Amino acid sequence: MQVITVVAPVFGARCSVLVHDDGSCVVIDAGAGVADDVLELVAARRLRPAAVLATHGHVDHTWDAAHLSNAFDVPVVLHAADAYRLADPFGTLGVLGHAVHDPHGPLAQALAAAGVDPSTYVAPSRVETFGAAADRRSPDVALELGGLRIVARHAPGHTEGSTLYLVGSDEDRLAFTGDVLFAGTIGRTDLPGGDHETMERTLLEVVAHLPPETVVVPGHGPTSTVAAELAHNPFLNG
Repeated sequence: MQVITVVAPVFGARCSVLVHDDGSCVVIDAGAGVADDVLELVAARRLRPAAVLATHGHVDHTWDAAHLSNAFDVPVVLHAADAYRLADPFGTLGVLGHAVHDPHGPLAQALAAAGVDPSTYVAPSRVETFGAAADRRSPDVALELGGLRIVARHAPGHTEGSTLYLVGSDEDRLAFTGDVLFAGTIGRTDLPGGDHETMERTLLEVVAHLPPETVVVPGHGPTSTVAAELAHNPFLNG
């Protein structure tokens, strides 16, 4: 199994291509400006994409999802609680999204710097969701995608449908954490759908119980481990 990273030019969002030994793969968090690189990678290595996953529904993680879904003829997969964001990527960001046409706004500046026109966003037409029947006693959903078995674990707080994607055994596990957990910090909770108390529960009940050896692959920034975050991340080490 291999993880290949493509960094999007908008907010440095991290797109991960998770490749199984048999050549099947999934794309995780197809942010703005990654499609061409992912298409080239898949063609060069003759990979067989099985799905485009989203750790959550924010547009900096889903912008190119429709493009890749159509090109590969595969679904966009995410938690049911965040699926509504795909049809209204800016409106569901509240003030941050409403200011997308303000040249001084952070989102507008990030898109302009990457040469991305907000009017070109296309919502995915083929969307599959999981987690509609939420059960906090059993937050896991097993996804069988090509040769990959991925456990989707609900981890709300940054958004209602934020999800960790877990791959591998306890001794050799990867956790794609999206904007739930970064190296040294956590995702913001002040946007619509975010909730600080819910995030605290997720950190305590979900993140802190991952095996310490788990490699953390966040939605922005460098890779880390659960052990390192428990020791040094101020939102976890208390």
